[in-house]
Amino acid sequence: MTTATDSLSTDHTKAVADGSHTHGVGPLPEASRASRPTSFDVADFPVPNGREEEWRFSPIDRLAPLFAGASDGVLSGHGVLTTVVEAPEVKVEIVDRGDARLGTAGTPGDRTAAVAWASYPRATVVTIPKEAVASEVTSIRVEGVEGGAQALEPSATHLLVHAEALSQAVVVIDHVGHAALTETVEIVADEGAHLTVVSVHDWAEGSVHATSHRLRIGRDATVKHIAVTLGGDVVRITPDAEFVGEGATVKMLGLYFADAGQHQEQRLFVDHAVPNCVSRVTYKGALQGEGAHTVWVGDVLIRAAAEGTDTYELNRNLVLSDGARADSVPNLEIETGLIEGAGHASATGRFDDEQLFYLRARGIPETDARRLVVRGFFAELIHEIGVPSVEERLIGAIERELEKSMSVLDGTADAHVEGSEVGLTTDGA
Repeated sequence: MTTATDSLSTDHTKAVADGSHTHGVGPLPEASRASRPTSFDVADFPVPNGREEEWRFSPIDRLAPLFAGASDGVLSGHGVLTTVVEAPEVKVEIVDRGDARLGTAGTPGDRTAAVAWASYPRATVVTIPKEAVASEVTSIRVEGVEGGAQALEPSATHLLVHAEALSQAVVVIDHVGHAALTETVEIVADEGAHLTVVSVHDWAEGSVHATSHRLRIGRDATVKHIAVTLGGDVVRITPDAEFVGEGATVKMLGLYFADAGQHQEQRLFVDHAVPNCVSRVTYKGALQGEGAHTVWVGDVLIRAAAEGTDTYELNRNLVLSDGARADSVPNLEIETGLIEGAGHASATGRFDDEQLFYLRARGIPETDARRLVVRGFFAELIHEIGVPSVEERLIGAIERELEKSMSVLDGTADAHVEGSEVGLTTDGA
């Protein structure tokens, strides 16, 4: 499964520099998040130029290989291998793209998502049968081809994780190696299911990855969705959660750590379309080094029919050095006042001088004090994951990043923040 594409010359950085595009001027976003187009047809999404709301923070020139040619919008490469080690209770199938189960969790919402849908020849379907309780973690490994970044062919892949009624399971998706990949991950949780999906993006240097995660959550179902981004040159994740039954809950957690030159982007959409559902979003990121750039955009829509909704989203960013930039944009749209509560918060900053002073005053060297602050920043979120093997791996990865960053941790951060601490609570009447 893979791709071939026309190269594009659009450079978002140059556009900002020469004044042809600024984040404060240009086309306004649609009045409602719900009004943005969705389609399975690539032709319905023009090749982005960086001025669109969906792409205004993205490095268009670096993502260009995943936009495919204007003629058919189909990629033809074969750049990744998907391997599944399933729990005994779980069923795994490789199916053709005509399988009726595919495409049931939402509709592509941007160019790369539509290209992914148009390009995959076969899909991997992981099914947790009705009332089954998986005794082990199901591990899915998406591995890039050998040969390094220079040998990359743009590719597409498709994965469906389906938890049938009253089932329980944990699924870990691990992305490694070199790849230029656009991916669809469908997550369907039927009535009363309890599903945890962890997606780890630990690509090799030079990799470019755009992935659309579309969640469909049924009545009384609970889904925990965890996105971890560590490696790759450009990683863009767009998780969309749609409630289709009352009493459902989604918890969306994210952890990311960007180094010099890396672009890591998280764009979430939680669609409260039915009554009495709960959503909790918590994302935390750290960044260091010249040109490190993280983007978090969190959209929550509470539709008029979604009475009794309870939602909150939170983003925190820790900037460890000069030259790094964090964009954080929480958005909350409410069409009914009959809700339990709704709010959002965003904050970006450098090390807390008081915390460092407290630790150093107790004889802890500055480098160790900085390590402790970063560990504490991520600790609560890591422990919420609930998968010991993943938690241990993340702790180790953060330690390696901190070891690498000791030479750059002394500077003050230069962060751009769009968004600030905001809260809203509405009592149902």
